[in-house]
Amino acid sequence: MRNPKYHLYLTHDEHRTVINSLICLKNDLISQGKYTDAVDELIVKLTKAKVKKIKIKEI
Repeated sequence: MRNPKYHLYLTHDEHRTVINSLICLKNDLISQGKYTDAVDELIVKLTKAKVKKIKIKEI
């Protein structure tokens, strides 16, 4: 069975906030002596993600 793929559309500010939050989480895990593999993977995926410009229609 395949895992579903998700698409996340973030503004520049939201993207920066998510990256900063993940870095803070990684630092907390390091200070607790826990593994950071999952957080590292997310940071890499978010930094390498393609930027796609979309138009949003307001109703």
